[in-house]
Amino acid sequence: MGRTPIVRINRLAPAGVDIYVKVEARNPSGSIKDRIAASILDDALARGALRPGQAVVEATSGNAGVALAMACAVRGYRFVAFISDNYSVERRRLMRAYGAEVVLTPAAEGAMGRSRAAREYAERTGAYFADQYANPANPACHRDSTAREILQAFAQRRLDWFVSGWGSGGTLSGVGAALKAARADVQVAAAEPARARVLAGHPWTAHEIAGWAPNFMPAVMTPEVVDRTVAVEEDEAREAARELARQEGLCCGISSGAAFVAARKIASRAPAGSAVLTILPDTGERYLSTSLFDSADA
Repeated sequence: MGRTPIVRINRLAPAGVDIYVKVEARNPSGSIKDRIAASILDDALARGALRPGQAVVEATSGNAGVALAMACAVRGYRFVAFISDNYSVERRRLMRAYGAEVVLTPAAEGAMGRSRAAREYAERTGAYFADQYANPANPACHRDSTAREILQAFAQRRLDWFVSGWGSGGTLSGVGAALKAARADVQVAAAEPARARVLAGHPWTAHEIAGWAPNFMPAVMTPEVVDRTVAVEEDEAREAARELARQEGLCCGISSGAAFVAARKIASRAPAGSAVLTILPDTGERYLSTSLFDSADA
């Protein structure tokens, strides 16, 4: 878990500026959410909030559900995932492969709808609600692990910008706060869907970047850590994901493509010699049934 590689972009970075990506697909179940799954369960067990024989329930866009399904399989807990019915079939199949029960919620209700359904299920059945959007163990694990790995990797190197998308807000808030506390010169940019620029003060509308910008502000999100917001169009996110696979050998999902678009926009305006780091949250393998890789069909 963790200790994922940081890779320098060779062909897709603007001249004179280094872009680095942290490849979270190298976690056991294939995404950055493995970190919070382990952290949330360990914290709940330590506090006595999760008991032997109790089920675990979570609302998810997919990655957190897959991660919790894996972590619950390791620990011997039954897991129930609530996921919107418009997300890729790979995510549902992966969760079921780990032994999870998958409950579909209407896409029109968004993250708020699936969170409400998961909470009601937990209250009705006595299950433990992991609640990544409000659980302090989420950003805490990124302060303690993800940020520490970044600081170690850049201990003797320049780092000017950390760029991240946000869904639950745990990565952006936890890593951003830790980097700023350790290195005052690092700036933090939040990448947002162009149709849901919530941190930039615009109204939320439905968008197609899975896992990003839910239709409510998560409790663990700390907007004050953000120095700049960057809007990302869905089409440019898809194209960037394809470019990363074909030109850098990094097969990743649409949120990774979107994060890279934001990093490249930051890099294009940065002074020569600057270094920009972003997170690639997951693997492209769980998007093969979507339009992201339609052109890859034989």
